[in-house]
Amino acid sequence: MRKRIVSALLGLVLLIAPPAMAEGERAGDFDYYVLSLSWSPTWCTLEGEARNSPQCDRDLGWVLHGLWPQYEQGYPSYCNTTARDPSKRETAAMEDIMGTDGAAWYQWKKHGRCAGLSASDYLATARDAYAKITRPEVFRKLTKDVKLPAALIEDAFMKENAGLDKNEITVTCKASRIQEVRICLTKDLEPRRCGADVIRDCTLDDALFEAIE
Repeated sequence: MRKRIVSALLGLVLLIAPPAMAEGERAGDFDYYVLSLSWSPTWCTLEGEARNSPQCDRDLGWVLHGLWPQYEQGYPSYCNTTARDPSKRETAAMEDIMGTDGAAWYQWKKHGRCAGLSASDYLATARDAYAKITRPEVFRKLTKDVKLPAALIEDAFMKENAGLDKNEITVTCKASRIQEVRICLTKDLEPRRCGADVIRDCTLDDALFEAIE
């Protein structure tokens, strides 16, 4: 009887436990992409300036954090692949939308290798995904820091991107600041519903949104 109870409890734990983040999975084995756009002033305040990142010397707004292969629950990372790593020239070419070449290298290493593409094709796909999403110009025009509902960011993106549904986009916060916008895409880069572990909107009504200096 005791063994049956223990077994039942273990089964229950497995059902309710959050999905484990895998590492070293097979490249190309994933369900959809998450396009992550980071608000550069927030990243610079919380992390970048302490690193003396050259990204923080530029007047950047929404930068490409990454294009992440995703499972319906959880995501793969540091996948096994025979694809060659990108060259310095290829990562440097992503600076205009990613802030630094180091960001492009890191995203390839952790996420890009899981896409089942060559490095050049993955970086090109990431650029295409970034280009498909219109980033609301109004945020670049702010002249001072403001506090606003995180939902306002989501609404602005949906207004600028016809057909984008609230279940296909989420806004994240960090340290009571607007951090990122994440949009779920098919492998063909069309918007699709996010997995349950991705749809976790920031619910702050007074999130700090820093203006571009």
